[in-house]
Parts: sequence; C-alpha cells; structure tokens
Amino acid sequence: MTARRPTILDVAKAAGVSKSTVSLVVRGSPTVKAETAKQVRDAMASTGYVYNRAAANLRKSSVGLIGLVINDLRTPFITEFATSVQMTLSAQGYATVIANSDEDGALQAQRVSAMIEHGVSALLITPSYGQEADSFDQIARAGIPCLQALRQGDPRCDLFPFASFDYAQGGVLATQHLIAQGARTIAFVGGLSHRAVTAERMSGYLATLSEARRTPVSFVGGVTRGFGAEIAATICADHPEIDAVLCFNDQVAQGMLSGFMRLGRAVGTDVRIVGFDGMEDRDQTVPGLSAAFCDVARFGRDCAAILLDWLETGEHPSPLRRAPVSLLARGSSLGPIPEETSK
Repeated sequence: MTARRPTILDVAKAAGVSKSTVSLVVRGSPTVKAETAKQVRDAMASTGYVYNRAAANLRKSSVGLIGLVINDLRTPFITEFATSVQMTLSAQGYATVIANSDEDGALQAQRVSAMIEHGVSALLITPSYGQEADSFDQIARAGIPCLQALRQGDPRCDLFPFASFDYAQGGVLATQHLIAQGARTIAFVGGLSHRAVTAERMSGYLATLSEARRTPVSFVGGVTRGFGAEIAATICADHPEIDAVLCFNDQVAQGMLSGFMRLGRAVGTDVRIVGFDGMEDRDQTVPGLSAAFCDVARFGRDCAAILLDWLETGEHPSPLRRAPVSLLARGSSLGPIPEETSK
C-alpha cells in the first residue's frame, strides 16, 4: 500500500503553527518571522512534505485578482486595514481591486456584481449595513470565497467566514483601567445605536460597570471628532459628575480631548479618556491618547493570509475568528506623570 503523502496540515501540526502560516512560508512571504519560518521548514523536512510549486503556479494563474469591498475608506482604521490587506496580497503576486461602498448597501451590491463579472477569485468585504442579501446572495451563486471582516453583514458564517476583534474584551480592559485610576462616573461616548459593532464595544463596558455596581451613562449618535467635541461640551455643562470616558473610537476620543481642553477641563486629571482602536497618531495628541488597542495592521495581514490559504488549499476557514485587544495607557488616562505603556 502506498504511503500517504504529507500535507500542509501535517506540517502545521508538527511545527505548532496554523496552516495559513505554513502556506506563507512555502510561498516565501516576508511577513513571517525568521524564527517561525525556520520552525516550519524544519517541520517540512521532518515530515517529508514537498511543495508542488508547479501545481501551485497552475492554480495561481487563475486566481490572480482579489476584490476588496470597503464600507468607508475615509475612516483611518478601515484605511489602514485595507492597506495592510492589499500590501500582503501584492507581496504574494496577487492584484487587488478596491471599491468603497460608502456605507451604502445598494452601492455595495453593485460593486460586488462588477467584481464578479470581472473574474475576481475571492472577495474580502467590510460590509455596509442595509440590503446585505443583495451582495451576499450573488456571491453565494458565484461560488467564490468571501471573507467578512470587522463587521458581520451576513449570518451564514459557515459560508462567509467572519473575522474581527474581541471588542468586548477591549471594553472590559479599558473600563477596569479607568476604575483603577480612581474614576467614579464613567461614560461611553460615540457609535451609532443600531450598529452591532457599537453594542460589541459597549458590552465589556456595561458588564464591568455592572460587576462594580456602577451606573452606566452613554451618549451615542456619532463616530467623528466633531461628535466627541459636542459631547465634551454637554458633559461640562450638564454632567460635571462624569470624570472618565470610554470612546467608541479614537476619532471621538480626539474630539473629546480637544473639546475638554478648550473648556478648561484638564484631560488626565479632571477627566480621563480612553479611545478605541489605537491608531498610529495616538502619541501625537497632548496628552497622549490611551486606547483599547486593535492591531489592525497585523489583522489585515492575517485576513489576507486566510484568503490565500483558502485559495491555496481549498479548505474552508473557521467560521469565526476574534483577534485580541489590549490596553495602551497614555497620559489621557494616566494623568500628568511620566507616560507608561501597558499591553
């Protein structure tokens, strides 16, 4: 009886890594750490795995174009994600076509249709809300791989896997941090009330306050700096008891920071602020902005790897993935002391 040829799964098990990582190593991706790459190559040698480059090239000749449909490219967090995905795919020789759906479900469906007509071999979507079925049903009919990222537009994760962050844990870490800093009344500011992502980011905050027997206070309705500045003024005028804020995103937090400063309320002492996302310019504010940190650049690389592995092996990814969220503490919540970083 002929022995079974080792597979990429055998290598992954022997190396103690994911099959996506093995795929990246055999394709020579620069995104894998040298130590991990050596670990994978050693596992390939020990298992006797041989990469069939000719077969891979044959498959790749028909899977060279991947579509990215993004809900709002003007949002810095989303832009960094899309850039990371595109650069990772490009490093592996894949071309990408990017479309902005501008938070319009009907426009999203049109963009998806056009990409399918132009022969994309896979799609990655950060969904716009509304008319989701118009987009995902046509993808199902086309039978091409599609990964949902950051937002879930379709509940069929067995068909359209969903990858995002553990936003609830981020809310827990941020709220616990503010309580530890002595905050008494903590508000949640920002987000749109009918969006699932708002509920996710609020859930850890609400659970932590409930456990601490604190009363939550929320101001939802926007996701911009302008909204943050507006609510800062509202808090100063009507809610002086609020001495800490967890914001839906860094943009709202930056607006609150400038709003409080203009009104003479010292950020970091009179009121403590924690943002959400942890964008690169967090240290450019005065004081530096604390945040529930989502490593979106790494997350983008991981999403690209999931798609590449799906195309390479034909194996369906796990239906749900949640990337970890950590805490970055800066002056906006630590106060006027030498700034520290905690992850």
